[in-house]
Amino acid sequence: MTPADQSKAARDIAGRAPVIPVLVLDDVAHAAPLAEVLVAGGLPALEVTLRTPAALDCIRAMAEVPGGIVGAGTLLTPADVKAAKAAGATFGVSPGATDTLVQACVDEGLPLLPGAATATEAMALLEKGYDMLKFFPAEASGGAPALKAIGAPIPQIAFCPTGGVSPQNKADYLSLPNVLCVGGSWVAPKAMMQSGDWDGIEALAKAAH
Repeated sequence: MTPADQSKAARDIAGRAPVIPVLVLDDVAHAAPLAEVLVAGGLPALEVTLRTPAALDCIRAMAEVPGGIVGAGTLLTPADVKAAKAAGATFGVSPGATDTLVQACVDEGLPLLPGAATATEAMALLEKGYDMLKFFPAEASGGAPALKAIGAPIPQIAFCPTGGVSPQNKADYLSLPNVLCVGGSWVAPKAMMQSGDWDGIEALAKAAH
């Protein structure tokens, strides 16, 4: 799968809903019910970050949920890419991009949403064939005004801003012509997962549109 093919797949996933939930899961028992209510709430693309020991098992459980498109976030190494693909992830997200990581995704046939925070990083990824990127860390890198400025000379690149995106500022990003969706963790608060408030999380998902 070439970088161009990966970006085509990533654009399709990013276009499914305005928000990709960024999920940090400690308990595999939460995975399936969480995926079910997020999909029911109209957010089918789910990013499970590889930041916890339970992450890969959670991806396996979520991959069984009808209608869900489960990806792995925080991909840093080729080993991460292989493990995520084996667990059932259908796309990957990384905070940045290295040649080694990019090649691993090409080899494994895993669509990658690579991270970029500057015009130079975006241009380097465009040279490789990627035109759908993650803008990270979004707020710390200047927020929507910075992304608007980057988009002016490089309009062919689309972005999914992540990092500090909230219900209060998501509209600022989604109004930009170079933004297809945003990534955010607010739709699945840890306290609501721990208390089993799945109806509440579904309501947050519906409100994210």
